[in-house]
Amino acid sequence: MPTGRKLVIVESPAKARTIAGYLGDSYTVEASVGHIRDLPQPSELPADMKKGPFGKFAVDVDHGFEPYYVVDPDKKKKVAELKRALKESDELYLATDEDREGEAIAWHLLQELKPKVPVKRMVFHEITREAITRALENTRELDERLVDAQETRRILDRLYGYEVSPVLWRKVRQGLSAGRVQSVATRMVVERERERMAFRAADYWDVRGEFHVQAPADDAARGAFAARLVTVDGARVAVGRDFDDRGTLTTKGAVHLDEDAARTLVSGLAEASFAVRSVETKPYSRKPAMPFTTSTLQQEASRKLRMSSRQTMRTAQSLYENGYITYMRTDSPSLSLQATDAARRQAAELYGPEYVPDAPRLYATKNKGAQEAHEAIRPAGDSFRTPAQVARELSGDQFKLYELIWKRTVASQMADAKGSTASIRLGARATDGRDAEFSASGTVITFRGFLAAYEEGRDTDRYGDGAADGAGATGAEDAGEGEAKAGRKAETRLPRMETGDALATDALEAEGHRTSPPPRYTEASLIRALEERGIGRPSTYAATISVIMDRGYVLGRGQALVPSWLAFAVIRLLEEHFDRLVDYDFTAAMENDLDQIAAGSKDRVAWLTEFYFGDAAQGETGEGLRRLVEDLGDIDARDINSVPIGEGITLRVGRYGPYLEGPPGEGETEGRRASVPDDLAPDELTVEKAKDLLENQADGDLVLGEDPSTGTTIVARNGRYGPYVTELLPEPELDPTLSAAARKKALAAAPKPRTASLFSSMQLQTITLEDALRLLSLPRVVGTDPESGEPITAQNGRYGPYLKKGTDSRTLPTEDALFEVTLEEALAIYAQPKRGRGATAAAPLRELGEDPVSAKPVVVKDGRFGPYVTDGETNATLRKEDAVETVTLERAAELLAEKRARGPVKRGRTTKRATTTKKPATSRASTKK
Repeated sequence: MPTGRKLVIVESPAKARTIAGYLGDSYTVEASVGHIRDLPQPSELPADMKKGPFGKFAVDVDHGFEPYYVVDPDKKKKVAELKRALKESDELYLATDEDREGEAIAWHLLQELKPKVPVKRMVFHEITREAITRALENTRELDERLVDAQETRRILDRLYGYEVSPVLWRKVRQGLSAGRVQSVATRMVVERERERMAFRAADYWDVRGEFHVQAPADDAARGAFAARLVTVDGARVAVGRDFDDRGTLTTKGAVHLDEDAARTLVSGLAEASFAVRSVETKPYSRKPAMPFTTSTLQQEASRKLRMSSRQTMRTAQSLYENGYITYMRTDSPSLSLQATDAARRQAAELYGPEYVPDAPRLYATKNKGAQEAHEAIRPAGDSFRTPAQVARELSGDQFKLYELIWKRTVASQMADAKGSTASIRLGARATDGRDAEFSASGTVITFRGFLAAYEEGRDTDRYGDGAADGAGATGAEDAGEGEAKAGRKAETRLPRMETGDALATDALEAEGHRTSPPPRYTEASLIRALEERGIGRPSTYAATISVIMDRGYVLGRGQALVPSWLAFAVIRLLEEHFDRLVDYDFTAAMENDLDQIAAGSKDRVAWLTEFYFGDAAQGETGEGLRRLVEDLGDIDARDINSVPIGEGITLRVGRYGPYLEGPPGEGETEGRRASVPDDLAPDELTVEKAKDLLENQADGDLVLGEDPSTGTTIVARNGRYGPYVTELLPEPELDPTLSAAARKKALAAAPKPRTASLFSSMQLQTITLEDALRLLSLPRVVGTDPESGEPITAQNGRYGPYLKKGTDSRTLPTEDALFEVTLEEALAIYAQPKRGRGATAAAPLRELGEDPVSAKPVVVKDGRFGPYVTDGETNATLRKEDAVETVTLERAAELLAEKRARGPVKRGRTTKRATTTKKPATSRASTKK
């Protein structure tokens, strides 16, 4: 029976709330909360399929790479809700994002909901009333090519990860992962660190002087200016860029001044007569930067706002879903006609008509794979709201990012900045007859143009801003721990001079410099490098960087990205045994092929077949992934995880982290070992530093004595997670004929040594046998609960000291309380209200307001596993990029809505078969409505 209702499905609750406000009462707007289906883990497959063609990947590689999808367990409740809503509707609008992921989400919804009513694909790149109205009037069919492209990427990533990652588990460490883009990005960071490790600095000197015109004709000729020595007897003075990374001067004809030569020249020029030798003036003009794409937004937010790429995309998503900006995943810098008019109109209103050029500026991307159907990231609407107009509505990060986008968009339609640049050459002859020539330059802006609104930032230049002449920083992390330069050099005005003018010398000073190593990547510069190489797509860069950091391959030092020693081991294995998979050109070509699949010019099954099984016609270069993994041969895991430091010292990547191993001493069979501090970057681990660690922080056992009750030796050690004490048990005697599996099982069943971490008040150098025995005596039985009869014990755990009674645990205030707490005190602690896993109730960190769904107050609390938001019924952990100080009620409501949509977490195993769908291997024509 017709109801007249229409169901609109989007991805997120925030997007649903915003759109619902623009539609009438006849529309029901629901959120799928992202993808509802995916490829399952092989262990999650039904029992009858685990040994079949889907058993290894959940993809049948022998029959057209057919995928097998299941509804995610935490989405079953949501799917049931959507099906109920669909039964009460006469039309279905799929309003997911207009990119590959959004199209795939829409297709999976169709496959799972199986609608019997008309289906329309509704797309828009901004969430405003006008845009939603236009989208309702201009629906389209599902784009099968975009679905193909997303599915091909998903299958490709499954094949890559499931074939290569197990090799890393066996040869490096359990739990590691390899990926099509993440491994290449990690390699780039590792290669940059290798360059820094191989770098040898070169010292060089030059001369800096301050001068003024001796007889200025007017005020314009007055004032002092600085100049730097550029030539001696016509030969150019060497600067930083004239040396290679081995510290060798490579520029022919350049003169390398040392300290003595520079000081001698200063002395010889002390009484010399300087004069202007040439004056060159040129007009200066500079164009504004293009409007933001996903890539440039991430780069600029990193430079100017110090936001990570993940934080940038999270904030941009929030701005988009709430109607403040256009869609944030785009490769195109173009603006619509309405947006261009809005930007020009606002620029004229705010800065004056002279700041707007006669003709609109048109922008196009140079990226071959760009989705030109999308628009640049800009303020939403046919007229823009200024930052001042939205300041009260947005949180700190939201406002800063909106302001950045607004400025960039308006500036992109403003006039060029104009001015003039002057280059001066001046010189004199020293007392020893040598000719010395200095140079000075200055820029004067006469019309600021777009600079009145916005100036683009730029990354640290190894030879720029003084590095070329020796003042340069050694990399992004050294310039204020990752500070990238914002904008160009400051405007510098020179006094008016003419050729032949006599100059007076105010100061001459010899200055020493040292060449700097290649700067480490920042998130901004890594994103730019990936984009320039054609590796990956900008919409995935934030996720890629998050993965390599979460996996421990890359660490942050300020804004600089520093590879871990674990990354060195992983990349070495991939380079030596999977070189094609981490080759930059191969990966870029693969990305281009995937774009051709999206365009319909390549067949996905044929392409996946060639990638996985290979192309025999191409010989070794056509070897497929499966053959590559089968022909690995014997990989020496110890060698892969070793990095020579020098003088017999080797760094090894161990199970619990990197450590140094020195050469054996006289009469020794093994050398000393020492852990490598987490905050020590690879390029800082010199031979001298390694010797110091082996001498002063060796991991050798500190023998404390013998346990009188067991006779075992008690030792103290410095481990990966800090100092600890343990007992030395004799090696179990095993049958030498046991197989490897049986030996492993026997070792697992052998007695384990008692182990205990040192208290925070203890030090490895001063711990006594008595201290160690007390620590090893834990857990301590405090007494028995008179009501339940259960024993109460005091234990020291990962999160600190606590009491335990059955499954009920409570936090103890201090480590010493482990030995001091009495039964009466323990019972008093248990009599207090419990919160979470045992902590006593604490005041909320922040109060945010009323939740729009439950109508209950939302607060931020600090839990055992970090801060979370709660309305008293539902708890949702804050994500990494959500700061306690800046999280908004809107963001909290979104997290709570996502948690509710997932439903309660099911504990244990279930024998109930998951809802599954086998994807047709041929056409999707049946899905079209």
